[in-house]
Amino acid sequence: MYKALNAGAIGVKVSGLADAIGKATAHGFGGIEIDPAEVAQIGPEKVRAMLDQACLRAAGWGLPVDWRGSEEKWREDLKALPHLAQAASAVGCTRCSTWVLPMSDEKPFAENRQHHIERFKPIADILREHGCSLGLEFIGPKTLRDRGKHPFIHTMGDMLELGEEIGPNVGLLLDCWHWYTSGGTVEEIEALMPDRVVYVHVNDAPEGVKVDEQVDNVRCLPGETGVIDIKRFLQALKRIGYNGPVVAEPFKKELNELPSDDDRLATVAKSLDKIFVEAEL
Repeated sequence: MYKALNAGAIGVKVSGLADAIGKATAHGFGGIEIDPAEVAQIGPEKVRAMLDQACLRAAGWGLPVDWRGSEEKWREDLKALPHLAQAASAVGCTRCSTWVLPMSDEKPFAENRQHHIERFKPIADILREHGCSLGLEFIGPKTLRDRGKHPFIHTMGDMLELGEEIGPNVGLLLDCWHWYTSGGTVEEIEALMPDRVVYVHVNDAPEGVKVDEQVDNVRCLPGETGVIDIKRFLQALKRIGYNGPVVAEPFKKELNELPSDDDRLATVAKSLDKIFVEAEL
């Protein structure tokens, strides 16, 4: 496992790949998320050289397909996906991910599940052709799924079952926040094959708030409160052989209010260093 940077997740602005590389290396990250469109524009060979010179890995990329919207837009984005997947794969970036809402106002569970399979299957097929995996993030908090008329998938097990129906290259974007708020266990992680975990997010939860009352966008830095047992979470991933990126996604108001990007990067890097030491990674 290695520490990777998603600048947007911690309120840091970057002006392209070179800037992201500079910020990541200055603060000890081992990888960065990439934009495959930028990789295609710059050229994979040049991007590989930039990353190699900085001793960084291309950690992952967000799915650039609007699968939640209209069929027309979904099909339009599907046409562009092979070019983007090829560019990402050419720099060794084979981990693609997106998130799935745990409720719907329009579709009952069975109908919604079929809709997700139909939307994701062509995406997964294209990614597989280019050696890429798709990580689907389940969203755990009860406070969020209660906002919709129809509850939907919000646990690791149910998301894994959905992924199996979509394609062999589909697994989890496993966020310890959603693992905690959905009632996940270490034993469930230890039962996974390593290729079922495509990507990992880490953070912590506020103290003094019951699990079912946690609010999705009110989190803490990784290891800050100890409410989430991040040590056992990471050790379980280590035991199953997960060797991919670990990205901080704290959604912490006070972090965004720090004076500069350097302050935010240093604070997050320190929190990741702390949990890696505690988990003996």
